[in-house]
This record gives sequence, C-alpha cells and structure tokens, in this order.
Amino acid sequence: MNQDVEKAYQIACERYQEQGVDVAQAIQALAKIPVSMHCWQGDDVIGFEKNAKSLSGGIQTTGNYPGKAQNAQQLRQDLEFAMKLIPGAKRLNLHAIYLEADGAVARDKIQPEHFSNWVNWAKQQQIGLDFNPTCFSHPLSGDGFTLSHQDDKTRQFWIDHCKASRHVSAYFGEALGTPSVMNIWIPDGMKDLPIDRLAPRMRMMEALDEIISERIDPRYHIDALESKLFGVGLESYTVGSNEFCLGYAASRHIALCLDAGHFHPTEVISDKISAVSLYVDQLLLHVSRPVRWDSDHVVLLDTETKAIASEIIRNKLLDRVHIGLDFFDASINRIAAWVIGTRNMKKALLNALLEPTEKLRTLEQQGDYTSRLALLEEAKSMPWQAVWDYVCASENIPVGQQWLAQVKQYEQQVLEARG
Repeated sequence: MNQDVEKAYQIACERYQEQGVDVAQAIQALAKIPVSMHCWQGDDVIGFEKNAKSLSGGIQTTGNYPGKAQNAQQLRQDLEFAMKLIPGAKRLNLHAIYLEADGAVARDKIQPEHFSNWVNWAKQQQIGLDFNPTCFSHPLSGDGFTLSHQDDKTRQFWIDHCKASRHVSAYFGEALGTPSVMNIWIPDGMKDLPIDRLAPRMRMMEALDEIISERIDPRYHIDALESKLFGVGLESYTVGSNEFCLGYAASRHIALCLDAGHFHPTEVISDKISAVSLYVDQLLLHVSRPVRWDSDHVVLLDTETKAIASEIIRNKLLDRVHIGLDFFDASINRIAAWVIGTRNMKKALLNALLEPTEKLRTLEQQGDYTSRLALLEEAKSMPWQAVWDYVCASENIPVGQQWLAQVKQYEQQVLEARG
C-alpha cells in the first residue's frame, strides 16, 4: 500500500478516535453493505429482446455517447470492468428485457432459463441479483396503461408477466443464496385530467393481489412496489402514486420502493425513510438525482445522498433497507457513470458510519442544539477521504481519480471498436 495513503489513514484514525469513532469498525461495516448496480445504465434501457425498439413509458434517456453495450456479453463485460473500480459488496439489478433467448419470447412467457447466463456470471463475480418486470417499451403499454388497463386481456398479459418475473427472481435467490428483490414499477397514467381516478387504482390493486397470491420463500424472493409522481406524456395522473403504493405495501406486507426522483422537487426520500419504516417491513431505495424532473442523473456525493445514507445508519435499518441505484445517462461514458454513482453511494455510507451518532443523539436529548450543530458541521471537515482512500487501496481498487485513466483506456480499446 502507498505509504502516503497509510500515513493519512493513521492520522484520520487518531482524529476520529477523539470523537469516539472506531474507524476499523466502520470499514468492516461498509464492506458488508451491498449496493445494487442497475444494468440499464449500460445500454440506455433498451434491453436484448428480439426487435427491441426505443424506450417508452414516460421515461427518457438523452445523449448518444459511443460504445453502449449491444448484447448481454458486452454488458457483462462492461459491468465486470466497472465493478473492479468500486470497493465493497455489490449486487446487480436486472430488468426482464435483458433476457437471452434464441428467438422472440413474449414477456408473459419468460422463464428462469432465459437468465441462466446472468446467474452463472453472478456466481463468478460472487454477487447477488435483483429483478424487475418490464412494464414499458411494449405495444401493450403504448396507451399508457398496463396493470390498471381496462381491457381484461391486456391487463392479464401484464399480470402474467409479473408472475413469471417472480419465478425468475426466486430462481436468482435460490441459485445465489441471497434473496432477490423484485421491484414492480408501472408507468400507468394519463397526459390530461381523468374523470375516473378510482377505477384504475382498483384494477391495479386487484392485479397486484393476483400477482403476489402465490407464496414464495422470502429466503429467495422479496416483492417490492415503486411509486412515481409523473412521466413524460403522463403528467396529470399516475395510478401508482406514493399514497397508493405506501398503502398497498403496508397492508400486504411487501417492500416499498422509494425512488429519489419520483416526488415533487422539494421532497426528499431521506425524510421518508424513518416515517415509512414504521409501517412497512422492508424498504427498497432507488438512489438517483433528479434535475427539474425525474431525469435520473448520475448520483453525486451531495446533501441528499449523504442524508439517505445517514438515515439508514442512524436508525440501524441495514437489515430492512435494500440500496439500489437508478440513473441512465447516455451523454457521458456509461461505465464512468456507474463508477461515479456507485462510489458516491459508498462514500456516503462511509461518511454515515464515521459519524459520532451516539454523541450527537445525546446532545439532542439534552437539548444542546448548539453543540449538535457545531459537531455536525465540524464532521464535514473530518478526514473521511483518507479513510476512503485506505478502503480502496486495501482492496486493490484505484485510489482517487486513478480509476478514470483505466476507464479512458477501456474506452479506447473496447468501446470505440463497437462503433
């Protein structure tokens, strides 16, 4: 290990010890917290279905940076390279459209066998897999409705797709020895004001009840439901609103997914974590960065990302919260986007683990808000970066910006050749 990194780390340990923080313990905890990287950053959410077309469903990817993955082998290659630049435990989150099959497979007919290559790769990488049914970018979702569709046959198609997806998810969990979190998100809604807001929600509730009616061992599979505020072309009404999804998750005892970009601009999910934890058994987080709308920019080490991590750590929710990422930026190198976003989520968790939480909690209980604020602000200047560099160096992960040169080299040698 570089002597400068080691020296800086020792100084940092001494500084944190003065605050009553055990740095070694924080590092051990960080190493065990998996962050689920999202496969769809690598190919702009197109997937590998036969005759795959452009993205639809109220979401949009902008940019045309060269070198995106054009098949599953390339996507796994890119992911594997990105993961080597990120310390600690990792998972991969797959959408149903990332199946591998010789011919066209209808979404309601997907099988575990269509994802066997992903499972074999995950075993090699020693990571877990998570899953999502893909209820968008399909002819039967073109009118803005899926699980809440008023046409019985169309609605049943999407119900059957989600049922099939649960079996794929359970296959992941059983094969890899870690439960797969399967998140259901649907784009259903309307561009202009609807007359009947209730009927679609009743249909969606009944559809979800049918989907989760088959019990699957939670050792292998966890159901989650994700809300959304609006989508492009679906601005006036979203069937799966926050209130709907929170109520459903709480009443059916499934996980609730909170996406950082799925709320009003002044809302943050960090404040919601403790509130909803009182009513739902488990939480799935999609950490993203909205800019003016749900634009899914690359995660920064900003105030909200750090607040999300702090809420998880301060409230000891690691056994109930699953951390995933969700952004898709096609304007920059896609591998760099993965590395930047995932490393930032890890940095935020490290910051939270290095906080003298019990000391701050005591000050708060004593009503000493002056000292609480002072210590919180001083914590921002503590040498957490030296600890982060040590974490990376100890795992043979590039320290600082050294990873960027490797990405640039990979771009020249691999991505540019894809055309």
